[in-house]
Amino acid sequence: MGKCRYCGENAGFLRNKHKACEQKYIKGKSGIYNLVLQAIITSADYKDVNLQAERVASETFVGSKEVKDLYLTAFENAVEQFLDDGILSKAEEHQVAAFQEAFSFSQQELDRNGAFNRVIKASIIRDITEGNLPENPIQVEGALPFNLLKSESLVWLFQDVEFMEQTTRREFQGGHEGVSIRLSRGLYYRTGSFKGRPVHVQEMKYIDTGLMGITNKHVYFSSASKNFRVRLNRIMKTEPYEDGIGLQKDTANAKPQVYKGLDGWFAYNLIQNLMQL
Repeated sequence: MGKCRYCGENAGFLRNKHKACEQKYIKGKSGIYNLVLQAIITSADYKDVNLQAERVASETFVGSKEVKDLYLTAFENAVEQFLDDGILSKAEEHQVAAFQEAFSFSQQELDRNGAFNRVIKASIIRDITEGNLPENPIQVEGALPFNLLKSESLVWLFQDVEFMEQTTRREFQGGHEGVSIRLSRGLYYRTGSFKGRPVHVQEMKYIDTGLMGITNKHVYFSSASKNFRVRLNRIMKTEPYEDGIGLQKDTANAKPQVYKGLDGWFAYNLIQNLMQL
């Protein structure tokens, strides 16, 4: 006789669960998830919510590890709802902080699927659109590879960014001019000469991989072979990509640049709004 994986009682021949127990388990998981999700969105009393969740878990065979996973899944979906309009209000940011404090989740746990990182980025964009630099600048371990000016604040640092720059190479294009003379069946003799012309082909060339820093004054890039900065007020054009951003300076003979391997939406909005400060 097999035992039920939920209640531990006999489940019958070649069976490992009671249908009623499984339905209770599924209902319990759904109940805990919805309970926590609504608590985050409505700023409910987390202590009371936790007691209710523990009671439901004990009555529906939901284990402690599963409860923790349900809490984190509820958090991730709450963040999705908060950012559905593209804006994170200060009240919503406080709700996120209250949830983290109430259950002592680490940033790493809350960011298992990138939700916590999205909250941080959204709060930075909100502050800048309101005309303010972030109250708590990001902290970087070790020394930065570029020297900031006294009036500068590092807003964000992207790592492992691929820097590419537009280059021009020269190649010849053309064709043969002349006529074909038939000598015999299947055999031709062509007269004339090759007429070619030089053509300049533009392409994006990979330069190096390094760090990209964005401050309230500049965009910095630093790698083993390339180090430079671009003033925000000298950027003529920005173009967001799914995994990067393109920049074009307004200086003469400036080459289009692409920074790949980062959150393009965030970088674009960050630069665009910092240019307005």
